[in-house]
Amino acid sequence: MPSWIQILNRIIAVTSLVLQDSLLVSGKPSTTRDDSANKQERNLKKNARYEVWGSDQSNSVAGVSTPGTKGSFIWIWNSTQIDRQLAGDGDAVPMTCTRTKANGPCDLLEAFPEGLVDSVTGLTLGALPGFGRLHGVIQDPYGKYVAASVFVPGGGYVGIIDTNTKQAIALFRVTGFTFEGQTTSARSVHMCIWSDDGKALLVDNLDGKAIERIDVTRNKQNVITDLKFNKAATIGLGRNMAVADEASVFSGPNAFGVNLIGSVVGSYSSAGLDNLTPNGVCKENGCGTAPNGAAGGRPNNLPICPIASKNGLVYVTLAGGGLFILNSSTTPMRIVGEYGNRVVYGAGCGGVQKNNQVFLNAGVAASAAGATQSMFAVVSFDDRQYSVSRPQNTPMPVRVFQDAGNTKTGGNIDGAITVDESGQLPGVSTRRDSHGMAIAGNYLHVADRIQNVIETFHVNTYERSTYDVVSITGQAGRTGAASKCFQRSLLDDENLILNDPAPDLFETTPDGKYLMIAFRGPVPVSVAHAGQGSCPGVGIVQLTEGGKSGKLLDILRSTNTVDTSSVSALPGGVVYAGKERSDVHGAIVVAK
Repeated sequence: MPSWIQILNRIIAVTSLVLQDSLLVSGKPSTTRDDSANKQERNLKKNARYEVWGSDQSNSVAGVSTPGTKGSFIWIWNSTQIDRQLAGDGDAVPMTCTRTKANGPCDLLEAFPEGLVDSVTGLTLGALPGFGRLHGVIQDPYGKYVAASVFVPGGGYVGIIDTNTKQAIALFRVTGFTFEGQTTSARSVHMCIWSDDGKALLVDNLDGKAIERIDVTRNKQNVITDLKFNKAATIGLGRNMAVADEASVFSGPNAFGVNLIGSVVGSYSSAGLDNLTPNGVCKENGCGTAPNGAAGGRPNNLPICPIASKNGLVYVTLAGGGLFILNSSTTPMRIVGEYGNRVVYGAGCGGVQKNNQVFLNAGVAASAAGATQSMFAVVSFDDRQYSVSRPQNTPMPVRVFQDAGNTKTGGNIDGAITVDESGQLPGVSTRRDSHGMAIAGNYLHVADRIQNVIETFHVNTYERSTYDVVSITGQAGRTGAASKCFQRSLLDDENLILNDPAPDLFETTPDGKYLMIAFRGPVPVSVAHAGQGSCPGVGIVQLTEGGKSGKLLDILRSTNTVDTSSVSALPGGVVYAGKERSDVHGAIVVAK
C-alpha cells in the first residue's frame, strides 16, 4: 500500500501534466478569461484605489482676454470620494496640491511658482510668455509621477509632478526651432509620453516639429533622482530645421519650498535634424534634396501624439497624415518605420497597445480646415516588426475601421465627400472626430467628440459595437431617457445645446469597472470646431458586457468662473454667453 507521501507525489505529478497541457495549446500559455492568473488579477483589482486627474485648459487667473493662455487647473479626485458620489452622497471633493488650501482644484501657477528661474534667459517663469493651457498629464509606468504638457504656442513647457505628494519636481522648456515656412522661433508641448521602462520622457514639440527626450534616473524604488534634457537625442521632423532657442531648465523652490531638479545636457546633432529618412526620402514633403515619401508622403509634420510601445518604440502621428516609428533609446532618436498619409491619415490623437498590437486613430485637423472635415479611422500595427529600420510603408498596418462618411482629407482618398459643413451641434452634425482610446478587457474603446459615442472593437476579431454617453442605457441616443450630462449641463445660456458631453481623452480604472472620460466645456480652448460641450468635467462610464459596452453613470463636474476671457466665434457651434470657462481635455487614472 503506497504511503501518503507517494500519493501526494502522484497528485503533484498529475497536476503538473494538466498544467503543461493547458500551456501547450496553440504553443502559448492559456489566456482564457477563467484561467487562474486572470482570476488572481481580478481579485487584486477588486479593492484597487486610484485617483482621477483631469487637465483643465482654461485660465486660472482673471483679466486675460484670450482663453487658455495663462495658468490652468488640475482636478484630482480619489476613488473613495468618487464611490461616495456614485452612492448619492454629494459631489466628490477635489484634492489640493498646496499646504495653504484644504481642497482643489490645483492651480498650475501655484504648483510651478512664477519665481522659478530659466537657465537660458535668466528670467523668471512669471516674466516669460506662454505658461498656460494644460493639455494633458500622463503618468509614468509606476504611477509615481505625471508629465504636464503646457500647450500655449510659443511657450513650450513640460513639468513633472509627484503623484503622491502633488509637488512639482522639475520644469523644462523645449527647443525653439525655425524651419521651411517658419522664420521665427517656434515651440509648444502638445503631449508627452513616458517610455515603457520609465527611463525616458518623450516630448512632443508640436510647433517646433520635433520629438525631444528627457533622460530619467531612478533609484531601486523607482523614485526619480535626476532628469536630463538630452539635446543630442532630439529628432527634427520638418524641412531645413535649425535651432533658434536652446532648451532650458528651471531652478528654484516649488510650492512646498523644495528645490526643483534637472539639467540640460548634450549638443544638437546634424543627423537628428537632417531632412531625410533612412530610406533616402524627405521626412516632410518638398524638402528639395530628395523625393517625397511614397503613398502620399508627409505634407505637414507637426507631431500630434506620440505613443510609446513595449519594445522601446514611439509611434508619432502627424498633422497632415503619415507616421514615424522611432527607436526612442538611440541618440539621436532614429526612424525605424515610416508611412505615407494614404496609409495613416492625419491628426491622430489616441493610441494604446494590447499584446503586440499598437492601435492608432485619425481625426479632424485642429486647424481651421478641420471645421469642414469628418474623420474616424483606426489602424493596428504589429509592434514586433521594427527591430531594424524597415522600407517605406512596410509592413502595412491592419485597417480596423474607416467610417463611410470620412471626407477626402488628411490623406484619405476613398469616397466622394470632400467637405462636411454640418457643424458640430448634436442632432444636426453628421461630422465625426475620433479622439482618445483605451483598452477594457479585450475591447478597444475609441471616442467620437462630435457624435458623443464610443466605438468598441474586439482586439482580435475587430468586431465593432457602439454605445453613447447621452442616454441612461448607452443605447438610446438622444431619443431615449437622457444621461447625467443633461442634468449637469450649464443653464446660463438659452442657446447652448444641453446633454452634449463632447468626450475626449480617457483611461480605464484599475478595477476594470469604469472609464474616466474628459468632457469638454462650452468654450473649448483647442479644436473649437469639434470640442464644444455642455457638462465639463470627467464622465464616469460604467463598463458592461465584459468591457464591450458602457453607459454614463455620473460626472465629476469641474467649474471655472475665475477666468474672464472673451468668447470668439465657435465654428459650427454656439457662441456661449455664460460665465463657465472650464474645459477638461484629458483624464487619466493613477493607481494608488
